[in-house]
Amino acid sequence: MTNDINFKNLYFVGAGGIGMAALERYFLSQGCNVGGYDRTPTDLTAKLADEGVTMSFDESAEAIPEAFRNPADTLVVYTPAVPASHAGLQYFRKNGFKVIKRAELLGLITRRSKGLCFAGTHGKTTTSSMAAHILHDSGIGCNAFLGGILRNYGTNFLLSAQSPYSVIEADEYDRSFHHLTPHIAVITATDPDHLDIYGTEEAYLESFAKFTELIQPGGALIIHEGLKMKPRTAKGVTVYSYARDHGDFHAENISHANHTITFDLVLPDNTRFTGIELGVPVEVNIENAIAALAATYLTGELDVEGARKAMTSFQGPKRRFEFWLKTPERVIIDDYAHHPDELKASISSIKKLYPDRKLTVAFQPHLYSRTRDFAREFAEALSLADDVILLDIYPAREEPIEGVTSEIIYDKITSATKTLISKDFLIETIKNRNFEILLTAGAGDICNFLPQITENAKSKHC
Repeated sequence: MTNDINFKNLYFVGAGGIGMAALERYFLSQGCNVGGYDRTPTDLTAKLADEGVTMSFDESAEAIPEAFRNPADTLVVYTPAVPASHAGLQYFRKNGFKVIKRAELLGLITRRSKGLCFAGTHGKTTTSSMAAHILHDSGIGCNAFLGGILRNYGTNFLLSAQSPYSVIEADEYDRSFHHLTPHIAVITATDPDHLDIYGTEEAYLESFAKFTELIQPGGALIIHEGLKMKPRTAKGVTVYSYARDHGDFHAENISHANHTITFDLVLPDNTRFTGIELGVPVEVNIENAIAALAATYLTGELDVEGARKAMTSFQGPKRRFEFWLKTPERVIIDDYAHHPDELKASISSIKKLYPDRKLTVAFQPHLYSRTRDFAREFAEALSLADDVILLDIYPAREEPIEGVTSEIIYDKITSATKTLISKDFLIETIKNRNFEILLTAGAGDICNFLPQITENAKSKHC
């Protein structure tokens, strides 16, 4: 890989992001000198520093380490979340450095490997994580660059010096996935999102169609049945469909028993991998598993025993249907769901898992624009819960939009009980709830309250 980029030093602006961290670790393994800036220290930046990344938390040009000040041997990588006004980034641009987005660096990796790239509005983190675990656990191996920390490994990055495969979460935000050159591509969903970037649903769907054009000849596209977008694959690319109950890859003999889910995976030639048991037994993971197994099967190296063993041992990525407490009296689950369809799928999965229990959902909307665009759909999803605790909007990268608050969701929720609060009152509100099943959901900082919420629940002798 170092021959491809021809730089011995790599400097990452936004180095504390989870996607950037995987690249930093990869290039450390390649013998490169790696440094970077992030706004604030975190547990992740501390781990990266321990592993050899030179970390800085001062954005000024003067704080850039001397080792990364020569444009002849330093490549600068940044994320779209970093503003153009960033002083360090401006220094690099004004002084002749090669400056590229994180996605472009991932693109270089896919061009020199057999990239399994997972795209979609939702499901891509779990599905790509499953695929990476399958390849790793079955001995095939891969280099994986994921959007979530895998609970099996405690990292979002897997390394294999011998494997020709890379597993990449293909992010549609800012059209980042257009830099990739997949060998096998998966599209899980194309429900409109990031309309602050795309403007219209049509532009969003066009972006996915463009992604399908990038698949290498001789490769494959695995696409969920029923999506609005139409693939535009090159000659020599085979297109497969998948879904829970139909498609070239689908499930049969699905069994729910004792909080477990097993099924048979039916392959395009009607042969099957029998007795697949989900390590994270929730309904939404049936389709995620089908897509991950389909992609890894198409490498030509996966056998049924390897598939069975890997799927049973898969623990899932953090913040994707993650159990924090599971007792006969109380259950706490955390999920990253931040799109209406994700939220609906998460709530529906819990209600199927615990059909006779009262479900309380604490939801933190993420982004003003997303709240504005999908207020009605969020309300419909939340109305599936028995009790809703709705927080203020987590702004992330956005400035406020006039007239857009959590109230435009709250007013449309039809659940028997609903409460609108700021996050400062979340712990106390939940403490006073006699909940049975609690789901915390959203892509903001709601997860930071879980240790205290869980401790309070345990102290009630549950």
